[in-house]
Amino acid sequence: MLQKFGFSQYESQVFEVLASSEEPMDATNIVKYSGVPKSKIYEVLTRMIEKGMVLDSVSEKKKLYTALPLSIVIEKLTTEFQENVEQLKTSTSKRKFYDEHVWSLKVDSSIRAQTKQLLQAAEKSIKVSAWQDDVCDFLPILEDKEKQGIDVEVLVVGEMESSLKNVHTLIPAQEHHSLERFRLVVVDEEEVIFAGVENESWQAMKTKSRPFIKVFIEFFYHDVALAKINEKHSDLLMNDEEIRRVLMKLRY
Repeated sequence: MLQKFGFSQYESQVFEVLASSEEPMDATNIVKYSGVPKSKIYEVLTRMIEKGMVLDSVSEKKKLYTALPLSIVIEKLTTEFQENVEQLKTSTSKRKFYDEHVWSLKVDSSIRAQTKQLLQAAEKSIKVSAWQDDVCDFLPILEDKEKQGIDVEVLVVGEMESSLKNVHTLIPAQEHHSLERFRLVVVDEEEVIFAGVENESWQAMKTKSRPFIKVFIEFFYHDVALAKINEKHSDLLMNDEEIRRVLMKLRY
């Protein structure tokens, strides 16, 4: 029965001998009647003492051992079993698995629908980086989420009016030849959709992969920093031919 509660065969044999003995026993007699090898007996006794199943004492320079009374053992094992069950319930409910897949999306209407659904599910934070017309499409959701107390931060390419508190604006240079349409949405720092145009068709990726989430959050703030620098020092940057050439190679 003890083995069903996780005790080893040797531990069970030692307890059985001690529990059936009317007197405390020394290690020699435990070996004799239990069948546990002499080389293992002290190791087994130590484990049983640590588990609270065996008591030890010294009498006339001899170490003696006795078993915990059976009625107390039953109460002890029952209590520990119930505690383990409750701990298991708690541990199971708190455990969370993460989907590391990267999913591909195609067709603009599907990408927009997925994006709006993701925004609606936001509970803590939203980061959006996109062109003005795309941001306007999501604006009612973003403004509603901000009213709910969710942290909303937007980087918009082009002028836009809104009630949002945290909007960064980038006005690209007219001669910029590397302009690309894109959308980046990060929700609760747990899920991301990044979309762009390839061969004149919208394509996107959606993922909860933590490494990707980290990269896209850094990507977002890289763009915010670029927008701020461009806003404050546009003349200086554009008049420096070397810096200007580098900026014109960026996606906006």
